[in-house]
Amino acid sequence: MKKSVLIAAVALSFFYGCKKDGAGVAPQQKDSSAFTAYEGRFLEELWKHNPDWATQTGYHKYDSLLLVPNSDNRQKLLTFTKRQLDSLGNFELNTLSEASKIDYHLIENQMQSMQWAIQQQKAYEWDPGTYNLIGSFAYILNEKYEPLEKRLRSFYMKMEDIPAYFKEAEKQIKNPVPELTSLTIDQLTGGVSVFEGDYADSLKKTSIPKDEQKKMLDRAKLSADAIKAYAAWLKDLKNDHPRSFRLGKELYQDKFKYDIQSGSTPQQIFNAATERKKYLHREMAKYSKQLWPKYFGKTPMPTDSLELIGKMIDTLSAKHVQPDDFQSAIAAQIPKLTEFVKSKNLLYIDPTKPLVVRKEPAYMAGVAGASVSSPGPYDKNGNTYFNVGSLSGWPAAKAESYLREYNQYMLQILCIHEAIPGHYTQLVYSNKSPSLIKSVLGNGAMVEGWAVYTEQMMLENGFGGNEPEMWLMWYKWNLRSVCNAIIDYSVHTGNMTKEQVVKMLTKEAFQQQAEAEGKWKRVSVSSVQLTSYYTGYKEIIDLREAYKKKMGDKFKLKDFNEKFLSYGSAPVKYISESMLKVEQKK
Repeated sequence: MKKSVLIAAVALSFFYGCKKDGAGVAPQQKDSSAFTAYEGRFLEELWKHNPDWATQTGYHKYDSLLLVPNSDNRQKLLTFTKRQLDSLGNFELNTLSEASKIDYHLIENQMQSMQWAIQQQKAYEWDPGTYNLIGSFAYILNEKYEPLEKRLRSFYMKMEDIPAYFKEAEKQIKNPVPELTSLTIDQLTGGVSVFEGDYADSLKKTSIPKDEQKKMLDRAKLSADAIKAYAAWLKDLKNDHPRSFRLGKELYQDKFKYDIQSGSTPQQIFNAATERKKYLHREMAKYSKQLWPKYFGKTPMPTDSLELIGKMIDTLSAKHVQPDDFQSAIAAQIPKLTEFVKSKNLLYIDPTKPLVVRKEPAYMAGVAGASVSSPGPYDKNGNTYFNVGSLSGWPAAKAESYLREYNQYMLQILCIHEAIPGHYTQLVYSNKSPSLIKSVLGNGAMVEGWAVYTEQMMLENGFGGNEPEMWLMWYKWNLRSVCNAIIDYSVHTGNMTKEQVVKMLTKEAFQQQAEAEGKWKRVSVSSVQLTSYYTGYKEIIDLREAYKKKMGDKFKLKDFNEKFLSYGSAPVKYISESMLKVEQKK
């Protein structure tokens, strides 16, 4: 699961405002140069209204600001979105360049999405996690974009309104979702160490005067107390009529429209995923029959194909690392993947952009076991982090189940997906895009779809030595993306239960019990995002085939990959329109 800043920060962006609204444009200016100038003004206004998002995007002008999430600020944000949509109306879309057209669509979608989030979704009333601000403070503390003393002073000023911030949060919450409430309590309790310990440790490394440090530490204590008080308030909150975590069909369709920006509807993706599951089962059965004699000798082969696949996968899953070696095993994969991509000439990987494998920070825990956090487009030289969930303290049976899921085959595929040439590589390209809009308003389905696509691309080009074991395990992995889409739609627009989810994932997707139960937790604290993997993957594969047909003998995989990534993190449907249109003109 990719958790880059450009995606995760959007969730925070809906609820803040500022005094100055909008960035108009002269009606007579309708060409791409005028639109580019407008984009600069739009972004500056966007960051004034969203200082936390700005910080995590690498724009640090407003690092010291924390805006209290009250109704006045939401109204100011609504006014801002309306002014931007009016400004967009001053441009003739057909007179813009292909790149500017995509930016136009992205800005329009983001403004409409913000309006919908405030007026229809209203997650600020039922999702306490909306107010988890620890991530932006941790970013200021940990990223070395400015001298430490300057960052610590920004941190100090930003803390000033934390007590008021959480008092306002308590006023906004109404009948919250229990699952989201529990997750928020866990994340705040784990993440408060940023204020209680990390800030003090950082101050010790500076020459800031002792009396000033005392003031800074006193405010950090007040902040930590406010965070813990909010968590305690949530824990004690009487909630006789909690909102269901199920989004509902109408809200789901709207959220899919704004978040995924697909050329397909949620129902069409669900139908396609259902058919893909059948295809994967057929292919997995073929490989299982081929491998059976190697691992089971003359033992009779099960006649039921799902049982056959399950036994083969269960046998292969026994090969895995030890719990204490999980993170180091991931780190060891990175140079191997880099060398393979270079040797096969699949695409260029910039050696100057660091990738740091680290233990997953506490404030991020509880959603995915592995993720990537990338630097924002304004902070192009920052680190990209491969966050790895810790197995420390897990019961032996739970750890064994988890490691069987991420066995020696799956671990390699995981690293392709999260790092090379998956998320890490794509996000490096995205930050090189001349369009800041495509980086700032990046599309999650494109980002996740690329990561899934690269898994297949690597195997197609011989990664894993074309071993049937690796292909069987990748089909299982791909089945995960497919089932993610099926489950997310079925749970949030219907009544699929935990028992049904776990049964599908363990019996039809061959996942370990721990993985299946973890997915239920994830679908109960998120919505739509789980569809992004399969949706983006399907659209990229479809584009590659259409582009291959268009180019004929001139098609080269490296050219396709790099051309595709050159568009930044734009929705695949717009990249497809542009790539295929360009070739039609030649």
